[in-house]
Amino acid sequence: MKIALLNDTHFGARNDSSAFLDYFMRFYDEVFFPYLKEHDIKTFVHLGDVVDRRKFINFKTAHTFRQKFMKRLWEEGVDTHIILGNHDTYYKNTNEVNAITELCTTYDGKHEPWIYDKAQTVNLGGLDILFIPWICDENYEHSLREIQNSKAQVAMGHLEIKGFEMHNGAYNNQGLDKSLFKRFEKVISGHFHKKSDDGQIYYCGAQYEITWSDYKCPKGFHVFDTETRELQRIPNPIRLHKKLVYNDKENDYTKKDLTQFENTFVKVFVTNKTNEDMFNNLIDKLHNTVNTHEINIIEDLNTDITASVKENILDQGEDTLTFLGNYVEQIDTDLDKSKLKKVVKELFTDAIER
Repeated sequence: MKIALLNDTHFGARNDSSAFLDYFMRFYDEVFFPYLKEHDIKTFVHLGDVVDRRKFINFKTAHTFRQKFMKRLWEEGVDTHIILGNHDTYYKNTNEVNAITELCTTYDGKHEPWIYDKAQTVNLGGLDILFIPWICDENYEHSLREIQNSKAQVAMGHLEIKGFEMHNGAYNNQGLDKSLFKRFEKVISGHFHKKSDDGQIYYCGAQYEITWSDYKCPKGFHVFDTETRELQRIPNPIRLHKKLVYNDKENDYTKKDLTQFENTFVKVFVTNKTNEDMFNNLIDKLHNTVNTHEINIIEDLNTDITASVKENILDQGEDTLTFLGNYVEQIDTDLDKSKLKKVVKELFTDAIER
C-alpha cells in the first residue's frame, strides 16, 4: 500500500492571509491531488498541525478547508487519518478540544476522517503503525507506554525530538530524547518545517513555504510504501518567496522579465543603485504590472554588521524567529545563550498563538 503523507499544512497561516491560502490551494490542485489520482493512492495520513492557530480560524479559511480539501478527499475515496498536532488543539494540556473534531465531524458520523488525539497502533496495508499525536500533560504517560510497548516497527506522529533542525540553522534542544524511539525501524514526523533525518527518524518538513525561513528550502510531500517501508519525497515546485538583488552597474532592468515574481512575496536587496529612474520603474512594475503580494526593499546593506549576518540576510531573507535567534548569537553577553533563545522562542510562540 502507498500512503500519502502531509504535515504542518497550517490552514489559516499568516492571520488567515488570502495570498497564503491561494498559494496552499495551488499546491493541492496542481501537485498533491493530481499525484494521488495518477498513482491511485487511496490512503492519506496527516502528521499534525492541520490548522495554524490554536484559538480560532476564520469562516473563509474553514470553508476552503472543508469544501476544497476534506470534501475532495472524501469524493475521491481517500481513507483519511489525521494525527493531531499542537496547533490543532485549543488547550496546551489536553488534545480533547481540537479544530479537526469541530471542523470535520458530523452528527450522523458519515464522511468523517479518523482522528487521533492519543497514541494508537493502526494497521494500514498489513503494516502496524503507531500513530502518536502531540504529547501533552493529559496523554504523556499513555504515549510513553505505547512507544515502549507497541508491536509496531514504524511510528508516525507530531513529535518534538531533541537534536533535529527546526528550520535553517535552528536546532531543537528540548522535548523527547531520540533514544526513546530506538526500538522502531522508522519514525516519520511532522512539527519541524525543515526536512531532516538521521537514518531512522525522519522529519518530513513542510510541503510548501510559510515564512521567509523557507526560502531556498526544498519543499514537497511524501509517499510511504508499507511493503518496502521506503519514504519517497514528491517535490513541490511552486515558490512563494522570491529574492531580487538589484545592481544597475551590472544589469539593465528596463527589459527584465518579471513574470517569475507574479503572486509572490519579494525582497529587493539593493547593492548598487546609480539610476534612480530605472530603480523606481522596476519597483512600479513589480507593484502594478506583476501583482506581487508584497515588496520589501533592503537598501542599507553597508551598515556596521558582521559579514556573516549580512550574507545570511542576502541568502535567507530571515523570518522573525530566525532573526531573533541569530541576533542572540551575535550579542556580547555572559548569559546562557541557549536558555535566552528558549525564552525568546517561548515568548514569540505565545504571542503569535494569542
